[in-house]
Amino acid sequence: MTQGFDLIGDIHGHADALENLLRQLGYVERGGVFQHGAGRQVIFLGDFIDGGPQNRRVVNVAKAMVESGHALAILGNHEYNAICWHTPDPRDPSRPLRKHSAKNRGQHAATLAEFADDPEGLAEMIAWFRTLPLYLDLEDLRVVHACWHEPSLAAVRDALGQAAVMDDDFLAASSDEESPAYEAVETLLKGPEFELPDALSFRDKYGHERRKARLRWWRSIAVTLDELVLGPQALYAATAGRPADPGLLLGYPETAPPVFFGHYWLTGMPTRQQDNVACLDYSVARGGQLVAYRWDGEQRLARDRFVW
Repeated sequence: MTQGFDLIGDIHGHADALENLLRQLGYVERGGVFQHGAGRQVIFLGDFIDGGPQNRRVVNVAKAMVESGHALAILGNHEYNAICWHTPDPRDPSRPLRKHSAKNRGQHAATLAEFADDPEGLAEMIAWFRTLPLYLDLEDLRVVHACWHEPSLAAVRDALGQAAVMDDDFLAASSDEESPAYEAVETLLKGPEFELPDALSFRDKYGHERRKARLRWWRSIAVTLDELVLGPQALYAATAGRPADPGLLLGYPETAPPVFFGHYWLTGMPTRQQDNVACLDYSVARGGQLVAYRWDGEQRLARDRFVW
């Protein structure tokens, strides 16, 4: 019998929403750990922190479930950023791996505020993040935070083995923009981007002007550029009707196992992107929904298995 999994998208510090969703999915808190009477497990897709006011509680809930065998979890880009923010660069220990710029501090501010008086708790959280893999391949089911990209996955496997948990050397290399490790982590945790044509630009969710756009990497067909990009409405308006460059199409094979990911701040009714592709990030930190998918081995994903 196939193991049943409940996959949960980006939580971003919204513990009330997480606990409500877990209860809706049939999980009960016993001894401080949410668990399912029928033996189902949660798979968390990363981005536990940064956004809402309950970051510590979200991490505590997820960590307790993982450590007791009631959940699996992967690294999101916000956990990766937090690790780098709090880790000295071994090449220059006076600097962290992630620059303490105003922009980066703003993204991490809500989490920093919760741990302002508890450096030991902060260190414990970062240490747990260091145990999380960059992806999961469960044969019949695949999980990654932003993009399932075979060359990047191969680079991670070559460096880290099947466990895909970052060691000190890989972590340091991943912060070097000239390193293959950097490209692999950027793609898996943040998704592929490309330069927009004709000096086009748009404002992202933080209000920052961007000239690069994210790709709907699972697509193998796109006629116009707005069918290929992924982002806020301003991006679709800027690219509407412009021809898509076929060279940007990556595609996820229709015969491949289902893949689940988060990261992209979708809105509207939760649904699959194609029969074997589903994003579960529906912007809970921007007034949207915290979304799960109840998976029981099906290779063609069903619309009625989304829960929020």
